[in-house]
Amino acid sequence: QVQLVESGGGLVQPGGSLRLSCAASGSILRANVMGWYRQAPGKQRELVATMSRGGDTNYADSVKGRFTISRDNAKNTLYLEMNSLKPEDTAVYYCHADFFGLGYWGQGTQVTVSS
Repeated sequence: QVQLVESGGGLVQPGGSLRLSCAASGSILRANVMGWYRQAPGKQRELVATMSRGGDTNYADSVKGRFTISRDNAKNTLYLEMNSLKPEDTAVYYCHADFFGLGYWGQGTQVTVSS
């Protein structure tokens, strides 16, 4: 029953920044873990960053130090701040919410890093 809608993707130059948003239909505080995944053409979907309901965060090594996951509980929105973007960050980015084993996916938003 949960709906997740991503936004904020687009074209950005290498070294630039972009902020993705994931608006949830229900309270994000009910999720055990929320996160961002990405899938590039010809590659499998991979985990980018996660945030537990308690606020603990984890990042893939490839984005650590450049990306920041955060949330606004009042707005039921999850964010991914992406800085120092590289061409290899190009992918469709998906929002995911896990409710203790029951998962939901957003439709994805395209991020293209190119000069």
